Amino acid sequence: MITPKYITKLEQIHGFNNGERAALDNVTKKFAFRTNEYYLSLIDWNDPEDPIRRIIIPDVKELEEWGQMDASDEGTYTVIHGLQHKYESTAVLLVTDVCGGYCRFCFRKRLFINGHDEVARDVTEGLRYISEHKELTNVLLTGGDALVLSTKKLENIIRQLREIEHVRIIRIGTKIPAFNPYRIIDDPSLPEMIQRYSTDEKRIYIMTQFNHPRELTGAAIEAVSRLIRAGAIIANQTPMIHGVNDDPETLSTLFKELSFIGAIPYYVFQCRPTSGNKIFAVPVEETYNIFQQALKRCSGLAKRARLIMSHSTGKIEIVGTTDDHIFFRYHQSVDPRQIGSFMIFKRNPDAYWFDDYYELVARYSIDDLYD
Repeated sequence: MITPKYITKLEQIHGFNNGERAALDNVTKKFAFRTNEYYLSLIDWNDPEDPIRRIIIPDVKELEEWGQMDASDEGTYTVIHGLQHKYESTAVLLVTDVCGGYCRFCFRKRLFINGHDEVARDVTEGLRYISEHKELTNVLLTGGDALVLSTKKLENIIRQLREIEHVRIIRIGTKIPAFNPYRIIDDPSLPEMIQRYSTDEKRIYIMTQFNHPRELTGAAIEAVSRLIRAGAIIANQTPMIHGVNDDPETLSTLFKELSFIGAIPYYVFQCRPTSGNKIFAVPVEETYNIFQQALKRCSGLAKRARLIMSHSTGKIEIVGTTDDHIFFRYHQSVDPRQIGSFMIFKRNPDAYWFDDYYELVARYSIDDLYD
């Protein structure tokens, strides 16, 4: 297949009347729009609630005031331009401010707005920082989408990371297998490069983002298969998005289909309170119930995902509820002493984020639990 054409203007899409297009143009003036012909072909245009349409086509409700641009406070953990060091063993290197398409619920949509320059065009300083911090065993290449880079540019970064002895895992954050699998299928140099640098002792992980089972087309499965054959380990993460995957049947189907093709269900994220995201957000306790109902429908291999909030203080796992209480655990934390700590709050059905819980009932550190 010829590489699908990228589309950045709504007038390039047929099917809108003039009134609809004018209203949506106001959205794209605030939040950038980008897709491609392949991904548009997955939309059922006769269904106004189509989940693929919801992922990629603007909605006027995005203009509702809610949230903030940097909902997880990434700026606080940016130690060098383009490099975040939030958790002890992991660095995040922002290598591009372009994606195969712009998800409407993106938590980094600020990168695609003029005046926001957080990406490392030159990774030299970031690589120097990583080489000087021997606690860093994991480096995530993201942005934007790392697979939007040419294979040559991506290899230049990966080759230099492989020269740093203490970096054992390189992660590549990408939605390209869903947005444009032909980027992988039609470029044999990409899996060849992965094969060179994903070694027996130092693997490359491809962190995919399939949000809905319909994204797992034959082409997408073939792209994933080529990456697996090249020696990459595939792990999938997705936010829970209202109107896309916020029902148990859809979510369980996604988990099962991912497990069938060898992509590990890794994280399901609570939708971050990012500006423009209110229409995509599901309350925390509703998210938990949907997630648990989905797991009940899955085999063990398909139910490996964890339900996580990427909070400014760490990755907070939502682990349980009773009639009156909800339970959280720090799966990862800025403060290593907090990892594993357990928190009990009074339930709040209107909560969309950790900060919406006010009545702390009890908190236990991991040391308390084993004293």
